[in-house]
Amino acid sequence: MNNATEIITASTTTTEATNAQRFAMALKRNGVKYIFGQSNPQTVMLACQDLGIRQIGFRQENSGSYMAQAFGMCSGTVPVVAAQNGPAATLLVPGLAECLKASHPVVALVDEVPRNEEDKNSFQEVDQLKLFSGVAKWVKKIPTGERIEDYIDMAFIAAASGRPGPAVLLCPKDMTFDEKKYPVRTARKGNHSHYPLDRTIADPSKIEEAAELLANANNPLIYAGGGVISSGAIEELRQIQEECSIPVATTTMGKGSVDEEHSLTIGPIGYYMGKRGVTKFLKPMVQSADVILLIGNRTNQNGTDSWTLLPENAKFIHIDIDPTEIGRNYEALRLVGDAKLTLTSLKNALQRKDLQKRVTNRPSIEDTIEKARVSHLEEANDVMTSNASSPIKIERFLAELDKQLLDDHVVVADASFSSIWLANYIKAKGTRKFIFPRGLAGLGWGLPLAMGANIANPNKKVFCLSGDGGFAHVWSELETCKREGINVVVAVINNEILAYQKLAETARWGRNTTACDLTAVNHAKVAEACGVKGIRVESPNQIEDALKEAFSTDGSVVIDIIADPTSIPPLPFMSSLETV
Repeated sequence: MNNATEIITASTTTTEATNAQRFAMALKRNGVKYIFGQSNPQTVMLACQDLGIRQIGFRQENSGSYMAQAFGMCSGTVPVVAAQNGPAATLLVPGLAECLKASHPVVALVDEVPRNEEDKNSFQEVDQLKLFSGVAKWVKKIPTGERIEDYIDMAFIAAASGRPGPAVLLCPKDMTFDEKKYPVRTARKGNHSHYPLDRTIADPSKIEEAAELLANANNPLIYAGGGVISSGAIEELRQIQEECSIPVATTTMGKGSVDEEHSLTIGPIGYYMGKRGVTKFLKPMVQSADVILLIGNRTNQNGTDSWTLLPENAKFIHIDIDPTEIGRNYEALRLVGDAKLTLTSLKNALQRKDLQKRVTNRPSIEDTIEKARVSHLEEANDVMTSNASSPIKIERFLAELDKQLLDDHVVVADASFSSIWLANYIKAKGTRKFIFPRGLAGLGWGLPLAMGANIANPNKKVFCLSGDGGFAHVWSELETCKREGINVVVAVINNEILAYQKLAETARWGRNTTACDLTAVNHAKVAEACGVKGIRVESPNQIEDALKEAFSTDGSVVIDIIADPTSIPPLPFMSSLETV
């Protein structure tokens, strides 16, 4: 540690260091290798730099928080984002809100005005405790320099334990700017950066009860949410699916928890099971379920089609780390605990039961699923194979994309239509990882999420789909891609409209507001201006070569798709707009 003086006493070993150096040492001890920041808190960043902790310098704090989220999702560790107090701090709010709603851990280090300047209208002073209280599970200000290590550990523990989420640590400038050296006790040695930090298991007697219900059900169904993936319970879920012959559907955030080529995988369900939806023809199977196992599933509006999709007369079993989620919308047998441990115990309990009913019913279920897949391909064939001239049907682009993606690709969506398109037209197979911003579903997450994913997995290919509306929020981060050596392929749906907004307004009200129409932008040239490759795709016969070029390029690439603004995703309420 630069300028740290080691002191040996009879009872313990300590070091002397500035407060900023103590911050850096505590972060490094907690496994931090990257901080998504823009040079603040200044002395802390300098001390981290001295210790080899790399700062990823974003162009705006909201993007930095999105990058941090995906880094955590792909690394299994708690990411760190940092910001100056005042306006920079306010820009962290959207990213932290997404992480709170979608249960992703993150530690935010935020500058705070000097303690002796509080409530004096110090420069950029704002009540940050109140600012962050609605978007974080834990917000604290370090009260004294003596407790720096304590509070850093508390922040990581808060973020990674229980239901993961954001922890905000406010760092007074008089403390971090202090250049004096203070003794640092080295008794704290723990690394709290992995998650889940603690694993708990549901009540064994309730697990037995759940196994009995599933074994004896006529039409059982597993509905897996993002908690399966956060818990690392993918293998356990797949074992139950195969060994106990139970079909599995997923939420958007749960996509990837089961292989969508498996004969018992229904696929993603929710509010997008309309025309050409990948699971449209399996809606009757979902609605005839008599026992439904929910896993890490918030039972939110989109995932339940406004709480109309799942049958009211079904018996529900719910596994969740957060006891308040169980019974929120569907009264259920409560299995409060970590998904990975609880699924393991549930599988063992199921295998002790008579599963003949599951084995006997399996061929019929597989046949229903296979016929539904064929029906979907027949219904969507016209748009998936369309070679009509520009503008391009999005389904046509995605059909080619699915062929070229690797089985271990990381696939990222922006919010709005981009999430719906990827959920329906790109298969979860092999170890493909999917990242969707579905906590709040805000625009602009796509590119930064892809960037964070690549930083966590530099040797994996990362693909992102974004609309032109969402991409405009963050295209400045292309410069970050170039500067930081980040390697992502982002395809932009260039249809010159805010598509979800315009089509929703038109479907509901018969007209739309003027803000929905955009000016033409050449995103390939925007990319080139930032020093990365831009490829413009104007006709279907260019798609294959464009994707091959993009995936073989060393460095980030923007594919600008001149897209058909009348491409209608499988949302039933928009079906009135269909022209084909």
